[in-house]
Amino acid sequence: MSLSNGNGKNEAPLAETVKNENKAFKIFVGYDPSEDLAFEVCRHSILKRSSIPVEIIPIKQSDLRKKGLYWRERGQFESTEFSFSRFLTPCLANYQGWAMFVDCDFLYLADIKELRDLIEEKYAIMCVQHDYAPKETTKMDGAVQTVYPRKNWSSMVLYNCGHPKNRVLTPDTVNTQTGAFLHRFQWLEDDEIGSIPFVWNFLEGHNKTVENDPLTLPKAIHYTRGGPWFEAWKNCEFADLWVNEKEDYQKQLKKEFAN
Repeated sequence: MSLSNGNGKNEAPLAETVKNENKAFKIFVGYDPSEDLAFEVCRHSILKRSSIPVEIIPIKQSDLRKKGLYWRERGQFESTEFSFSRFLTPCLANYQGWAMFVDCDFLYLADIKELRDLIEEKYAIMCVQHDYAPKETTKMDGAVQTVYPRKNWSSMVLYNCGHPKNRVLTPDTVNTQTGAFLHRFQWLEDDEIGSIPFVWNFLEGHNKTVENDPLTLPKAIHYTRGGPWFEAWKNCEFADLWVNEKEDYQKQLKKEFAN
């Protein structure tokens, strides 16, 4: 299946854009040992298409615990190791500039520059504001599927790490606050949350493309129910695109080993 994409709209101030043009855009990717391949394919899909310098940093719970940044016990409804550690993104970016967090179960089909160019400095965060209530009771490899307001908003977020409101996201806050406070962005007012087109967090099994409407073509597919790296989801929608990307990643890996 082939997909084409339009150009992103640049609304960031010119001076800010020029200043950051040659500075690597930090992308923090949630990492879970059970989804190592998903992480590698997500990373590969970003790097292969990016026309700007990017720094991809896995959020590994084991590393955060060693550094004393994460000590929270895992709850029964946490389907991944990064369910809460994701909110350390501004802290890990030293509360400076803009950085992105994304789940590892994404496949990027467009240049990340298009997404970065959507940034508006007035916002504390920007994300796709889904209205999503999954029908399934389980996801991935049998994890419980939960339903809550603003579900999947936190799965891909552009953080204005220097915004005063995001200073509240300290290790203490991330380790002690409720899931509702964090995943619903309750430290922010609604008008401090910017909106991104849904095609940048295109939910497999939920969002739909419209024939002859390029604005509905996914720029980043989110296999939120479970991706082809799980046996139960090997035939999900857009599975072929992920498998092709995986094969491309593995070919590149072989070339690197050969050299």
